[in-house]
Amino acid sequence: MIDTKQRILDTAERLFAERGYDAVSLRHIIAEAGVNLAAVHYHFGSKEDLLGEVVLRKIGPVNEARLAALDQAEKEAAGAPVPVERILRAFLMPTLSVARRSPDFAKLMGRLVSEGHIERLAAQRFRPMLERFVPALARSLPALTREELGWRIYFMFGAVSRALCGESQIWLTGAVDDLGDRIQRLIAFLSGAFAAPPARQAALEAEQVEVTK
Repeated sequence: MIDTKQRILDTAERLFAERGYDAVSLRHIIAEAGVNLAAVHYHFGSKEDLLGEVVLRKIGPVNEARLAALDQAEKEAAGAPVPVERILRAFLMPTLSVARRSPDFAKLMGRLVSEGHIERLAAQRFRPMLERFVPALARSLPALTREELGWRIYFMFGAVSRALCGESQIWLTGAVDDLGDRIQRLIAFLSGAFAAPPARQAALEAEQVEVTK
């Protein structure tokens, strides 16, 4: 039998994924879970704390797998910068396993990025993982300033959000996609995006081309 705390977590995950964090109140959750408000306050304290627990129970193991994959990649690189594609693979592939087991959770994480809630959660729940991955990317992309790298990471999270919670793009691609295939395509796309020249350099090169025409 599922205990009260687990039932609240499962219900909150499903409702946040379906409707978004802002659109779901604690009263919605207790009505669906069949518990009282006191139970939510007892186990979690607030709606924000509840969201944190919903995320942590599944993202914790994902982040551990990400760090282990990055450790292995750095070991194999033997002191050299890790290829960007390998860093992205270490970051994204552990997401695939949890997404397949828990589609609601994958959709929830996509929503949290698109709705602007992930920054607060990242500071609380993702710091140890980000403190490893961001420097690894910076080391592999020495031509990028910290500002430029920050923008590319920001755009990456938007693309990841769309990949996780977006509907199948059969109308655009002409084929029914698999989530694993989608992640592989995302890794290839992001690898090229990170390797592109810095924005100002690209703009200058474009201007030079116009001048020579």
